Amino acid sequence: MTTLQSSMPMTVIPGATMLEFAEGARRATDENSSIGPRPDPEVAAIAKRRHFSSAEKRRILADADRCSKSGEIGALMRREGIYSSHLATWRRQREQADHAALAPRKRGPKPDPQARHIEQLNKSILRLNRKLERAELI
Repeated sequence: MTTLQSSMPMTVIPGATMLEFAEGARRATDENSSIGPRPDPEVAAIAKRRHFSSAEKRRILADADRCSKSGEIGALMRREGIYSSHLATWRRQREQADHAALAPRKRGPKPDPQARHIEQLNKSILRLNRKLERAELI
């Protein structure tokens, strides 16, 4: 009689061969296979990238800023399902937004791109008219 090396202990039935055990296993799987293979509920059919709203980012950053003990930030990241690179990027974005909010702004009316284009066209017309007058004089 041959033995299989396995980590699970086998029960030995007197007079039974390994072939009978294999047939019994096949019968057990054949009965369940008539239903069809079950999809794994843990695997998503289509992987989707997570998007965090600005409110979620602010909330997570506030929680991370409140962490003071060793291991609290790691627990926060595991709970939220984020990486340390997320925190670093969000902190940088928050800092840039703060600088932009505090930066001095130019006063007065904002330049209109169409008005600037019209002004350039008018200058071009004047320049071309002068060239035309010179050409007519010659």
